[in-house]
Amino acid sequence: MTDAQDTAADSSLRITGGTPPDDAGSSVMGAPTPLLEPREGIPPVVADQAALAKVVAAFAAGSGPVAVDAERASGYRYGQRAYLVQLRRQGAGTALIDPVACPDLSGLGEALSGVEWVLHAATQDLPCLREIGMVPARLFDTELAGRLAGFPRVGLGAMVENVLGFVLEKGHSAVDWSTRPLPEPWLRYAALDVELLVDLRDALEKELDRQGKLEWALQEFDAIAAAPPAEPRKDPWRRTSGMHKVRRRRQLAVVRELWETRDRIAQRRDVSPGKVLSDAAIVEAALALPANVHALAALNGFGHRMGRRQLEQWQAAVDRAKALPDSALPQPGQPVTGPPPPRAWADKDPAAAARLTAARTGVSALAERLAMPQENLVSPDTVRRICWEPPKVIDTGSVETALAGYGARAWQVELVTPVLVSALSAKDA
Repeated sequence: MTDAQDTAADSSLRITGGTPPDDAGSSVMGAPTPLLEPREGIPPVVADQAALAKVVAAFAAGSGPVAVDAERASGYRYGQRAYLVQLRRQGAGTALIDPVACPDLSGLGEALSGVEWVLHAATQDLPCLREIGMVPARLFDTELAGRLAGFPRVGLGAMVENVLGFVLEKGHSAVDWSTRPLPEPWLRYAALDVELLVDLRDALEKELDRQGKLEWALQEFDAIAAAPPAEPRKDPWRRTSGMHKVRRRRQLAVVRELWETRDRIAQRRDVSPGKVLSDAAIVEAALALPANVHALAALNGFGHRMGRRQLEQWQAAVDRAKALPDSALPQPGQPVTGPPPPRAWADKDPAAAARLTAARTGVSALAERLAMPQENLVSPDTVRRICWEPPKVIDTGSVETALAGYGARAWQVELVTPVLVSALSAKDA
């Protein structure tokens, strides 16, 4: 049994005590302390090259890890670009940078290239940071660390409160960060998001080390840092909410045409696509196949607030889809590159279904012993693929090779291989 397996069952230390360096608050054993102001106050927003150059120099001269966060305008603007970048480092303090005014932060990224970056839910912020030239070589993800350590709630506010004993104000998490100028309360919130991130990192490192999981976490962080940018989704229009109602190919064509028209308009106007036309309206039009603008206007989502010109552009999209030859209509489902949905396994391949049941049971039990979510122990997709097409010879080496081929890290391969060997070798499988 590993140290982690031995200690994960000990729930008496789910929390690591700690306070900020100046011991300004109570420990986690007492009532949590509201964190109301950044230690050095709210810094001015960096919005020109001269101010940016000073920040680059200050952070290059700082010491230790750098806390990094980014605010986007999801639900308000098109895409996932960053509208504010927050950083904090020992010796440099906190910086708030406007990436609209300073769109190229590659110089800052280079100045911090050899430094460990501390982010919370890194995979959410890395794409927008990459767009402005900030790409870490090393990182520590406090959300993922919390998952591996077995914390039931891993949001930043919950982690700071449970681990460090401070309460962060979270009232501005969903505001429109493209607003200019940014209100002072929003800037205070943004600065506080990185105020204790390095302290949280240090406490979680100690807890992971205590549980024998630190090396596992470091492998996960390295994998995130090394991962290439995600490929664009194929047929993103198929992710329209409510698509399960759309069955016929002609209706699918309407969804596609309306979705692509909406996307072009949203991109041109730099607004969230949902503010141009709702998914529900797209599906409604696809199901109804309206014959004209009057019929379209009677549908939910195309009501009295929509002008004649807008209605005509949506009806034109519907008409284009209706005019397509059958050969140009989309197929009902996306091409399947992996196993079919598990619900179909019992009919298609009962032996594979039995293997999957055994594997899931074994992985679930192991994850519970290790006090971590199953999906962090091993990707559910990886388990499905191996159970659907297992190695021809079931042994430790072949399963290890299969896991590694699907991107499992070394620690995952070591822990999960015995479980999968057992599941794939079971007599009823």
